[in-house]
Amino acid sequence: MLFPRIINAYLKSSTVCFSLLAFFCVALVAVLPVSAGENANAAKHKYGEWEKPDYCGSSCHVDIYQQWKQSMMSQSYTHHWDEIEYFKLAIPHAEKDEIVAEVKEGCNGCHAPMSLLVGDVPPPRPEENSRANEGVHCDFCHTITGYDGELPFNFNYVVDPGDTKHGPRENPESPAHETFKSDFLASADFCGICHNEKDSYGMWVKSTHLEWKEGPYAAEGVRCHDCHMTNAKSVTASMGPEYEDARQHLFHGAHDPGKVRGVVELRIHPDVNEAEPGEAVKFTVALFNQKTGHKFPTGSVEDRILWLHVEATDAAGKAYHLPVDKKGFEGEEYTIGSDVLAYQDMGIALDDPDFKGVQRDGIPIGNRIFRMPYFDPQGRMTIQQWYTKSFGVDYRIGPRETKLETFSFELPDDVEPGQMKITATLNYQLLVKPVADFLGVPEEESAIMEVNNHSTYLEVLP
Repeated sequence: MLFPRIINAYLKSSTVCFSLLAFFCVALVAVLPVSAGENANAAKHKYGEWEKPDYCGSSCHVDIYQQWKQSMMSQSYTHHWDEIEYFKLAIPHAEKDEIVAEVKEGCNGCHAPMSLLVGDVPPPRPEENSRANEGVHCDFCHTITGYDGELPFNFNYVVDPGDTKHGPRENPESPAHETFKSDFLASADFCGICHNEKDSYGMWVKSTHLEWKEGPYAAEGVRCHDCHMTNAKSVTASMGPEYEDARQHLFHGAHDPGKVRGVVELRIHPDVNEAEPGEAVKFTVALFNQKTGHKFPTGSVEDRILWLHVEATDAAGKAYHLPVDKKGFEGEEYTIGSDVLAYQDMGIALDDPDFKGVQRDGIPIGNRIFRMPYFDPQGRMTIQQWYTKSFGVDYRIGPRETKLETFSFELPDDVEPGQMKITATLNYQLLVKPVADFLGVPEEESAIMEVNNHSTYLEVLP
């Protein structure tokens, strides 16, 4: 969810009074492109200014429409967790706390952008099937002309809905509308408009584009599109030519198990090959982020949980859970599975001042977690990004980064002699399960996605 703080970010440096500027520009608003960040409450548009997605997909962009239809872009407003978070937590919280009041409108800047610009806030719930349900759709993206300011974030897009559609190609012919070649549409900054977010406390609660910008792939010219909108030989319109490099509109990312699978490579090895009962053995796991152009996890980091589970099984089939060895860095307690409560700030929206919270992790105690905790103004861990005032240690895995974790295991005296198998498994959840269960989020949102696994062996001597 995103917040309309863009005015503060850009107008503080201006010597021109915004209200005076708005007075002189009022006659031009109807004809000039509008920056969403500056006009979050302005209701300068009408729904009819944008074509419906099924219009685009009915006869011309048929295949691209079908791709988009099953992507998260089409579900940005109707997705179950987003709906629950917005209506059950964000809106009630916004109505109680002036500091975060803007979240009521700001979430829609990227989840239901048309609704924000027409002043339909909060939009009707998804079951009412309003145009908010179209989410981030064809005509909206293809009528964005740029962004307002020096940095793309907090939905500071500039929109110019109308008959001209912006795309990546020079002078394509269309019988349905005018076309304009847009270098901006093909840039990573286009994605940063919604995939960077600064909250009311000035914290970068989403920074996927900034992480990419600071990483190795940006320097090599690899953009967001190259992984999330891959090229393929295909047509972009039914009556149009076939292109060698047509962008697929699948937008596959964190919600796609196929995309998550194999993101991080891992290998586990012991420090000895044989050991006797009672002897200590150390296993090292190397985790290499080979696929993401940003940190992993990214985006809604406050919701995500990525953890490493190591288990040994002896020759008799008895299993032993191995907790991670502590490294001793500041804030490490938030990166190890624990039986503690968190997320007490949900009690504000739920009208429960005595809310004790729910389990922080919901995973086996002692497992290593790769996360960056978000803290509310009272220093409590939160999943409400709009209420984030500080961050804990950033222990996520960066692009092309390798992390090493060790697991020390003293073989039990009664361990079965023979071959012992030790398996390291990296798991990922979009939303920590205790939160999902408490709020009634469908199980698919907290389902475990296995990222990768690897096994090694140890010979246990008699």
